[in-house]
Amino acid sequence: MLSLLHIENIAVIQSADIQFDSGFNVLTGETGAGKSIVVDAIGAILGGRTSRDLIRTGSANATVTAHFTNVTHLPWLKENGFDDCEGELILQRRIMPNGRNICRLNGVPVTVAQMQSLGCQLINIHGQHDGQQLLDPLCHLSYLDSFGETATLLLEYRKKYALVEHYRREIQSLQMDEAEKARRMDALNYQIQELERAELKPGEDRELAQRRQILRNAGRMMDGLEEANFALFGGEEENGALDLLSKAEGALRGLARYSEELALLADKLAEVRYSADDIAESVLQQRDRMELSPGELDQLEGRLDVIYRLRKKYGETVEDMLAYLDRCKEEREQIQYADDRISKLQIQLEKALKETRERGEALSEARKAAGERMRLRIERELADLDMPKVRFRVEFRPKTGAYQMDDTGMDEVQFLMSANVGEDLKPIHKIASGGELARIMLALKNVLAENEQIDTLVFDEVDTGVSGRAAQKVARKMSDVARRKQVLCVTHLPQIAAMADVHFSVEKGEREGRTYTAVEQLDRQRRKEELARLAGGEKVTEALLHSAGEMLDQAEQWKRETK
Repeated sequence: MLSLLHIENIAVIQSADIQFDSGFNVLTGETGAGKSIVVDAIGAILGGRTSRDLIRTGSANATVTAHFTNVTHLPWLKENGFDDCEGELILQRRIMPNGRNICRLNGVPVTVAQMQSLGCQLINIHGQHDGQQLLDPLCHLSYLDSFGETATLLLEYRKKYALVEHYRREIQSLQMDEAEKARRMDALNYQIQELERAELKPGEDRELAQRRQILRNAGRMMDGLEEANFALFGGEEENGALDLLSKAEGALRGLARYSEELALLADKLAEVRYSADDIAESVLQQRDRMELSPGELDQLEGRLDVIYRLRKKYGETVEDMLAYLDRCKEEREQIQYADDRISKLQIQLEKALKETRERGEALSEARKAAGERMRLRIERELADLDMPKVRFRVEFRPKTGAYQMDDTGMDEVQFLMSANVGEDLKPIHKIASGGELARIMLALKNVLAENEQIDTLVFDEVDTGVSGRAAQKVARKMSDVARRKQVLCVTHLPQIAAMADVHFSVEKGEREGRTYTAVEQLDRQRRKEELARLAGGEKVTEALLHSAGEMLDQAEQWKRETK
């Protein structure tokens, strides 16, 4: 659970330490006091999006630190090498003015993505936008799958469906009408013949370019090679380097018997002479290669021109052109034998479809069973939330389109409800009011939470549109959920605040020309004052304080009796 939240230099909060407890934790305060900043800070520590605009004016950075205790059985910890944390986690995120984020887990640097992956296993945040998700039929299937725990069946189905899509796309790529097939075959035959006539060889373009460079500078190169050859071999009247090295070696060799050092020098000089012999031989070979045949440069230029024209159509290098040739041949063969290939693929597709439908039907059956269980649980929860006449149902329709299936399965799912006796079941977005949506969402979240391993739930003003007796029911439901999970709730309703096990007040004030927000845990007297303010507004009377005290007494009595 979340034991401590430290916020530093975020918006109007200069510094705050909030020590949460197990059970039902409530935060109240005036609109704009900074309650949403606390929720934003929790979202930041869970890897949510942040902005440098969060940094308090004049501060170098902003920091959120969260201390979690009694953390067990989180797959993420073992997968990422943090399985020795002994049940305690300290998550920290520092937001810098340049937009950079520095994230740490138990002092070890982690990425925002890692923090997000871990965060979704620690806390669920439910805000007012969740009501819009409830209205969206596209979200209903994911709600049902979460409740029905169909992940394994869905994964098996998706593996088979991926094969269906693979075969379908391959068949589609092979199918074309006869006129289109003839046009494509003509184009392929022309390209293949043009490339084959060229008789290209790998690396030919580079070799020809190098030879052209030599031929274009043949005169200068021949002069240089002749000069090097003369220096190495000498002439009729002058010794070359090879003769001089040989004489020097002979002179030293004759003295070798008198001195070991001179013997070593003779050996080294012999090595130099051997190297010079090799170089001289290479120079001769290079000179011989410079002997030009008539018209060689013109032939070479013509060959390079052929390659240049092909390069504009088929690839930058000869290797690219040969690869393109192979692809053309392969495509021509596919078209020639497309009917046979399509027949084989159709057999594979039918097999994959059969197996996919089997998996899809098993998934659908599991979903329908889960839908009935969800109906019973939601209606029971709504009865507890002062909506006993509401009927709820999960409607199933077959998918439309190709094969009546897609990546999600074979089912179109929509939540229906009837808020009044005698009224037909209709889509939720056509029936539910704001207050009803808040209670339906709370019921749904409570039902889904039963299957989740997450220990902490955050409700951010999800009670919008709820009042009176319904608010009392919502308060008791949240308190009931808090017996199994840690619950943090931001609310404006005194009925919900009265039911809290721990009550925090978020207050905004001014000091030395700056705005500050403070978070304070309230004792019973301060709770009475806060409940009176929530119920009556700015002017707190004795009657309101007395009524607030009665609300606290009734909440404590209900919790004792239902314990």
